Amino acid sequence: MEVKVPATTTNFGSGFDTFGLALDLYNSFEFEPSDRYRIEVEGYGGGIPKDEGNLIVRVYKRACEVFGLEEVPLFIRQRNNIPPARGLGSSATAIVGGIEICCALHRKEIPLEEKMRVAFEFEPHPDNLLPAFLGGFVICVTDTDLLYHRLPFPEDLLLVFAVPDFEVPTKKAREVLKKEVRLEDAVFNLRRASLLVSSLLTGRYDLLRYAVQDKLHQPYRSVLVKGFERVAEEGYSAGAYAVFLSGAGPSVCAITTEEGASRVGEAMKRAFEKEGVGASVLKLKASEKGAFLKEKIYKI
Repeated sequence: MEVKVPATTTNFGSGFDTFGLALDLYNSFEFEPSDRYRIEVEGYGGGIPKDEGNLIVRVYKRACEVFGLEEVPLFIRQRNNIPPARGLGSSATAIVGGIEICCALHRKEIPLEEKMRVAFEFEPHPDNLLPAFLGGFVICVTDTDLLYHRLPFPEDLLLVFAVPDFEVPTKKAREVLKKEVRLEDAVFNLRRASLLVSSLLTGRYDLLRYAVQDKLHQPYRSVLVKGFERVAEEGYSAGAYAVFLSGAGPSVCAITTEEGASRVGEAMKRAFEKEGVGASVLKLKASEKGAFLKEKIYKI
């Protein structure tokens, strides 16, 4: 059995803690009952616990407890294709994966609302979690009740990520944010977040450059990302429709066409390198498919 969970990118500049998109890059978790918890990690795996301290195991155990299901020790082969601590939802894949493993192992259909209650204990922000569960472009209004709207993302757009060779922990990226914002800044973002949704739905991609402008988080987080301004400038010069921090960073995402993806990616990579920062490029499509079980469910 294998559960696969997609990477995500969030915020899109102006949609802080509101917009999230599933991507066609997946972490996978093969699992089977065992006499004890054992974890094998492939791909990105430095420092990941290989026992019950592993995040996916902790979530799985909690899900079993909350859903009233028997906890069965597991052997898990964790294939990490998503760079961690880079603003691509790596930790959300483990949270969603742990919950989906619990449901699959017991052949139990659990409502999304109940899954999210468990997920929120480990990650309080829905903009990573909901796209990972559901796929697609999700507008997250969830506060205490589960409220969201899922939209298709334009198939003719590609998302290009310049992924620097350093991490920015989400906790650190949260600490630099202001606790209070000016009314003018809130209005600034409201206007542009609305414009972003309209631009995507109507194909007015020429407006995306303005729609991703932000005054709530990027001005503060960009100081943690050496070269961000240059990377954004070079991305636009290479023809990107929009450039913004992916999630909490440090990856920088550009929205572009398939034809322009290589050009935009190389331009952003070179911009990082001019700042003395190594970087890699990921060219990804939006994924309409969220977490899914690849193999037949095991019966217990």
